Amino acid sequence: MATIDLHFHSNASDGGLAPGAVIARAHERGATLVALTDHDCTAGLAEAAATAASLGVGFVPGVEISVTWNQRHTLHIVGLGIDPAHPALMAGLKSIRDGRIERARAMSASLEAVGIRGAFEGAMALCDNPEMIGRTHFARFLVQAGHVRDVKAVFRKYLTGNKPGYVPHQWAGLAEAVGWIRAAGGIAVIAHPGRYDMGRTLIERLIFDFKDAGGEAIEVVSGSHSLDDMHRFALIADRYGLLASAGSDFHAPGEGGRDVGSTTDLPPVCVPVWTRLQPLAAA
Repeated sequence: MATIDLHFHSNASDGGLAPGAVIARAHERGATLVALTDHDCTAGLAEAAATAASLGVGFVPGVEISVTWNQRHTLHIVGLGIDPAHPALMAGLKSIRDGRIERARAMSASLEAVGIRGAFEGAMALCDNPEMIGRTHFARFLVQAGHVRDVKAVFRKYLTGNKPGYVPHQWAGLAEAVGWIRAAGGIAVIAHPGRYDMGRTLIERLIFDFKDAGGEAIEVVSGSHSLDDMHRFALIADRYGLLASAGSDFHAPGEGGRDVGSTTDLPPVCVPVWTRLQPLAAA
């Protein structure tokens, strides 16, 4: 197991732990290099960096940007090694956050149409940062209200595809998101590619567009990847000259997937993205 985790979340977006607490949890589990990558915001990075420095953990400031690609595919692009105060990045992330509350109200209306009332208020009550309300907060509300057993089960019945609570949304463009990351001095990474409903042709087209925009890396190891996914994307990274990243995509204890702070070793064919990163604190 690797002691590197370059993709996880805090309650600055849709995670369950405060930034300092999630870094401390990663440290307790043996992490030596970590990156906090909250959705569309950098509000937790200062606290996370301070905690990492106090614990001697290597820390990389990061972000995960919501993207609409090819008109209908929602993707996530992680930025690693960013300057969170860069004006272009700050303005771009704010433009994404501004659309979240409007989308949340539409999600609530969709759920109310099938008899689930109070979803907006319930999800907002579970959101530490109202600007960052999203599907995970609605999922936690649906669990607490007794509509489903757990968060993992939510997405089999609600909030995805043509199911109740799903609302399509136009996020940032792929070239925009990669441009913001590069302007802020970071490396752009395609997050958890195994989660996207794409065949080989579409994945290749995405990679070509991503590289044309200046993207440099892809997550080979992810909390949502199977071993087959890992080996598939290791070969893709090698074939297309992409750096390989690894992250748990941890959100909260007990919500499934991999815990924070450790990941599977990258296959030998990969060139690790962390060879290009300069952590803020020496581990």
